[in-house]
Amino acid sequence: MRAAILREYGEPLAVRDVPAPEPTPDGAVVRVEACGVCRSDWHAWAGHGEWADDRVPRGQILGHEPAGEVVAVGDEVGRFRPGDRVVVPFSLGDGTCPYCRRGAGNVCEDGRALGFEPDAQGAFAERVAVPAADYNLVERPPWLGATAAAALGCRYMTAYHALAERAGVGGGDAVAVHGCGGVGLSAVQVAAALGARVIAVDVDDDALALATDSGADATVNPTDADSRSVPERVRDRTDGGADVSVDALGIAETCRNSVRSLRPRGTHVQVGLTTEAERGEVSLPTDWMTRWEISFIGSRGMPPTSYPDLFALIEATEVDPAALVTDELSLSEVSGRLAAMDEYDARGVEVVTDL
Repeated sequence: MRAAILREYGEPLAVRDVPAPEPTPDGAVVRVEACGVCRSDWHAWAGHGEWADDRVPRGQILGHEPAGEVVAVGDEVGRFRPGDRVVVPFSLGDGTCPYCRRGAGNVCEDGRALGFEPDAQGAFAERVAVPAADYNLVERPPWLGATAAAALGCRYMTAYHALAERAGVGGGDAVAVHGCGGVGLSAVQVAAALGARVIAVDVDDDALALATDSGADATVNPTDADSRSVPERVRDRTDGGADVSVDALGIAETCRNSVRSLRPRGTHVQVGLTTEAERGEVSLPTDWMTRWEISFIGSRGMPPTSYPDLFALIEATEVDPAALVTDELSLSEVSGRLAAMDEYDARGVEVVTDL
């Protein structure tokens, strides 16, 4: 099968033929119909994560937002069979640890990250292996096509878990989203669907236009003529500060702006991972946070057990993950799109559909 392999950090991926995977006794193999290209892939491609013992090794097949069709299952798999249409979460749990049993498989004690470690080769490939298939695989509803399901992938379900499950966003809340790439735009859509008033922050007017189309009520561009700081402008648009603010980018500036954008007792949600500049560490106004009882929480992916709730939200509202797809790519185009992320030259969600 053809696959895109990380050969050298910051260099084009090697697209070559490799042996197709076989299912483990409790696993499945999925024929990939579509796979999103995400900023987390860029972090892996750039060689980030060494500071957190999380650097992706050379030789890894990247890609962690797949949707497709089951083509083979192991003898121990009971819930799925060949022909089933599925989506694969990137946070793979073992299905047995206390966290998995409590519905938090995204922080499984023995979990694996699809596309980021050798025993979980990724989905920039014609086929992908999924361990503990009965726990990890998610059946796609009939109305959800592969491209839209891939757009749900890491970004959309990450946004849902961050806002609905970690921060508890509800009707009437003011939500600020800092960074309107794929996960940021997903957060805008999800927050609007949950009934929040959304303020989108980005330095790119085109990204802000997409955010407005996705449900943002107001936008802030830090580079325009307004001399006030981003937190001041967010507080002005939210009558005193956001109830929930999301850093969807992961640089020090957006993280601190997000925290400072909050009203007393507000909640900051960290979704974006840091770059080489921060190396996993960002200084914060902790005395100010203590004075105003600000909460700072992290959010990573989404457990597979949450997919039914996400599907229900999409079906019940005007949320349209397919509307965020700005480009469909071939496998050979992935390297160029990863390189474009060096300069933040990627808008919306890009999906590989020609494998």
